[in-house]
Amino acid sequence: MSLFLRDYLNVVWFGLAAIVLASLLLGIAAAIRPSRPNAQKLIAYESGVDPVGMGWSQSQVRYYVFALLFVIFDVEAVFIFPWAASIERYGAFGLVVMLLFIFLLLDGLFYAWKRGLLRWV
Repeated sequence: MSLFLRDYLNVVWFGLAAIVLASLLLGIAAAIRPSRPNAQKLIAYESGVDPVGMGWSQSQVRYYVFALLFVIFDVEAVFIFPWAASIERYGAFGLVVMLLFIFLLLDGLFYAWKRGLLRWV
């Protein structure tokens, strides 16, 4: 067997060990946990309040879009902080690239604002 295939064989062995270990731990947990089925446990949980109506309801997409926009612009800080911490090393080229990055983010923000995605109501 070649050295190249032997390296992949190590990956396969570790993958199989992970699957066996996870299955073993899940099996042990299923065997020793208490099982007391009850109709009360199967109803939808609504923060301690008795559920009203069916458990399925239509959610408004704008909350998810707002949260997604927050995550996108929060990731911006993750990219800007390391750049700001070592700005001397990157020089003028790093400054131009970061300004282009910020411009693209602002362009996306203005696009979302223009489309009305930032309106909460």
